[in-house]
Amino acid sequence: MKRCQFRAEMNADTDIQTFLEPNNPALQERMAENGVSRLSLFQWESQLFVYYECPGESPAAGPHVLFSNAEEILRVWPGGTGDRYWAPMADIFHYQAPTEETPWRTPQGNGAPYGRLARLQPDMISSYIFYHYQYQEEKPGDGCKYGIISLHEDLMFFYSEKPGLVEKAPYRGKLSTANTPADWGALMDPHFVKWPDSRPWLDIPLVLHAEIEQGR
Repeated sequence: MKRCQFRAEMNADTDIQTFLEPNNPALQERMAENGVSRLSLFQWESQLFVYYECPGESPAAGPHVLFSNAEEILRVWPGGTGDRYWAPMADIFHYQAPTEETPWRTPQGNGAPYGRLARLQPDMISSYIFYHYQYQEEKPGDGCKYGIISLHEDLMFFYSEKPGLVEKAPYRGKLSTANTPADWGALMDPHFVKWPDSRPWLDIPLVLHAEIEQGR
């Protein structure tokens, strides 16, 4: 099973709902065709952030497949080849990773999705990733099973669910050390470019959530 996160930017004066409402039935069909079981789309100003889960045994369907005709409302994102509308975001931290041996979704693991954004000081990106990789591999399963942070440029997108499902990870982390600092908040605080209200993370609204039963 793969977990995918992408970022896109809409054209000026675009109302996302005018695009989503007539396309929702088609989205459900494309999700079913491509094995995407759960998808959440968030919006911050003109930017969109999508998280979805799909089978790991085949190449993951891109958001350009799931959101057909989205180029009508999106700007071309620089980089890559051809016209690119969705920029992939790199997984830099997760509380748990899916395994082939254990179910990823259970009846208990079906919380309401929520998203947050944070901006990193450009000269502290490597420090942030270092400490989070250390934490991730020293303490797998230490938070909500579905919590994941992805990065593109200096902007981070955090996806998680409420209520958070906390359970022991079915695997050992890759590190046998115990170097994660106890005062995590104080360690992380200098890494952020704060939002106007002085918070490091900004809650962003969910504009679409869709689920497809496995085996449909």
